[in-house]
Amino acid sequence: MKKIILSSLVCASMMLATDEYKYEVTPMIGGAYTEGNLGLEKNYVNAGLALGFNQTDSVIDQVEFAVFKTIKDVDLINGFADTRITRVFVNFVKDYPLTANTSLYALAGAGFEFFEDAISGKHYENGLVGNYGVGAKYKFAEDLSLKLDLRHLIETDSGDNTLLYNLGITIPFGKTVKTPPIVTAPIVTAPIITTIKDSDNDGVIDSKDNCPNTIAGAEVDNVGCMTILDLKINFESDSAVIKDSYNSRIINFANVMKNNTKLKATIEAHTDSTGSKKYNQELSEKRAQSTIEALKKLNIAPSRLSAIGYGETQAISTNTTKEGRAENRRVNGLINQ
Repeated sequence: MKKIILSSLVCASMMLATDEYKYEVTPMIGGAYTEGNLGLEKNYVNAGLALGFNQTDSVIDQVEFAVFKTIKDVDLINGFADTRITRVFVNFVKDYPLTANTSLYALAGAGFEFFEDAISGKHYENGLVGNYGVGAKYKFAEDLSLKLDLRHLIETDSGDNTLLYNLGITIPFGKTVKTPPIVTAPIVTAPIITTIKDSDNDGVIDSKDNCPNTIAGAEVDNVGCMTILDLKINFESDSAVIKDSYNSRIINFANVMKNNTKLKATIEAHTDSTGSKKYNQELSEKRAQSTIEALKKLNIAPSRLSAIGYGETQAISTNTTKEGRAENRRVNGLINQ
């Protein structure tokens, strides 16, 4: 019977999985504090193992299958017997990021508990158990996180209460690489050769281009003058420091400003969704200001520059992958005539 119940719980969890899952396994050690009327030791030691199925595009962030078992026999207060307890759960987990490395989480779910070699009694009968809890997670290495949580267990038949407290190390694995969509190449007709020239390749022919020699990649208006230039500056996670490798792009942008002293620029900075919205807003403002300071050092007057941070609100890529988050940590330059 026990094997059938355990197999059913595993199958229920797997049914919720999709091809986008990234799994994580968490071995745990902790203890249990029992309600006084249970007739058990007040405190005893547990070991546990949790397997998490991370969710995407869902209200919940993870489906957890967890098993807890007493390490040694638990004495009954009457002194005539002891028992060992095994508990299995399926929980739904919601994560609340605080910074790039820390988060809080809440969980709730249900499971079963099994008593081995115990005398008969209402407190020692196998049965359904509900549970809920809260915890904290801290990422201290690339693939390792520390978890600490409290779980309140309520036995559904008699309402007995037990508090589990656990410490564990989380190890992620099985990250799925999405298959890129198949794109059908468009039919291209042979170009018509003409004598019309667009020397700076900005999409506006020379005869109508009021701003020649536009930097490659810039967006222009209908007379060839820049409106937006992607500086292509990307930041490390949780950082507003511009790497030296981006110096040439800042210099090119400064030269555009020097060649036309009537131009003004608004520096727009963005972040990924890691951390809270308030934290990301402040971080984007720092990134914009860092770019302003770099341009001022190249003799661009402060009166010609302004900064704005958009936080995580204007993502250009997904925040569920490392590569997508890197693209979102960016800076643009908005040119004002």
